[in-house]
Amino acid sequence: MKLHFHKYHGTGNDFVMIDDRSHAFAEADQDRIAHLCQRRFGIGADGLILLRNRPDYDFEMVYFNADGRPSSMCGNGGRCTVAFASFLGLISKRTCFLAVDGPHEARVEADGTVHLRMQDVARPKPVGKHDTFLDTGSPHHVRFLPAGLAELNVFAEGRTLRSGPLYGVAGANINFVQVPANPAEPWAVRTYERGVEDETLSCGTGVTAVALAASERGATSPVRLSTPGGLLEVSFQQRGDGGFENVWLSGPTKQVFSGVVSY
Repeated sequence: MKLHFHKYHGTGNDFVMIDDRSHAFAEADQDRIAHLCQRRFGIGADGLILLRNRPDYDFEMVYFNADGRPSSMCGNGGRCTVAFASFLGLISKRTCFLAVDGPHEARVEADGTVHLRMQDVARPKPVGKHDTFLDTGSPHHVRFLPAGLAELNVFAEGRTLRSGPLYGVAGANINFVQVPANPAEPWAVRTYERGVEDETLSCGTGVTAVALAASERGATSPVRLSTPGGLLEVSFQQRGDGGFENVWLSGPTKQVFSGVVSY
């Protein structure tokens, strides 16, 4: 069987995108999805996304991690899916679509910038003396560092925390953040993602978690975040209970190429 696909990335977080409005894709085959995401023997991606029809919405986003398993919300994946829907002519400038964590609004600009409204987020939870946990559609552990982010072994440190006793078998995504001298400057972030089981160039739900956690360290909305794949921005409003609403993740998207692969 031949499979037509498009490849997108959002600040280096890359995805195999499939127009599956016909529901022809065999999503139950975890090994085959993982093979498509392999960088040496497949197309290569951090995840695979199906765009499907969904009553009462412009479309539905169905997301799989690079290991082939269905996953929680992917912020950059959501932004890329919005750009893909625009490319297909399904939407114009605004959209409302369904993802695994519920409905999302989004806006897309002519240059490929996509603004994605995230779900409301509960107050950050302290973890130990210095770390923080938030669920921004996916679970995120945030560790702030005074310096040394560029030299940090994110794979080793992230894997240890992801698989440690704090989060059990399901694990969590691990974000390492270098605190800037001025909170108005970009906050540098590197992320170890579960399901990919490696550092990714960018993580949308991760930078969202970092921005909200950084608000407790003097950052004010909108917060700019620097990832190895590029710059993202997160805006938000803080509620009286310490949680967050009107949370928006913004940044560039790009269609890299399209092709056909035997499936």
